[in-house]
Amino acid sequence: MTIRAALASDSDAIWAILERVIRAGETFALPRDMRRDEALSYWFAPTHDVFIALEGNKAAGTHFLRANHSGGGAHVANAGYVTANESSGKGVARSMCVHSLDRARGLGFRVMQFNFVVSTNERALRLWQSFEFEIVGRLPEAFSHPSAGYVDTYVMYRIL
Repeated sequence: MTIRAALASDSDAIWAILERVIRAGETFALPRDMRRDEALSYWFAPTHDVFIALEGNKAAGTHFLRANHSGGGAHVANAGYVTANESSGKGVARSMCVHSLDRARGLGFRVMQFNFVVSTNERALRLWQSFEFEIVGRLPEAFSHPSAGYVDTYVMYRIL
């Protein structure tokens, strides 16, 4: 697995990964009918450092890293991760998390915080907890899941 900075030429591959997750509406608080250009503008926002995970030369996942806040909270990093459906269960998310934690440390961040982890996303919860992220807050019924209804979300946090 190779992880590198994403390029504009990776947009088609990244959209192919993002579209499935956005349309499913189960893990990201993004509109399920979000258009390609809107999704890519969000993912490639000027404040995001965007990466692509490759298995050979095939896109296996993508993630971004950013400051969660500015000013007095600028030392807190945040990240978002999406794995290609066909790469699920192959350690791609784990590799992207390792990469983002290392990168965050290298950029001088002291903390990583996930703001909105959907409680029904059990695989992600187990993975983040295996990296010593703690649930430090619960937002009751904060996410409208397409099949489970209103479910809780968690704020997860760890010191780098």
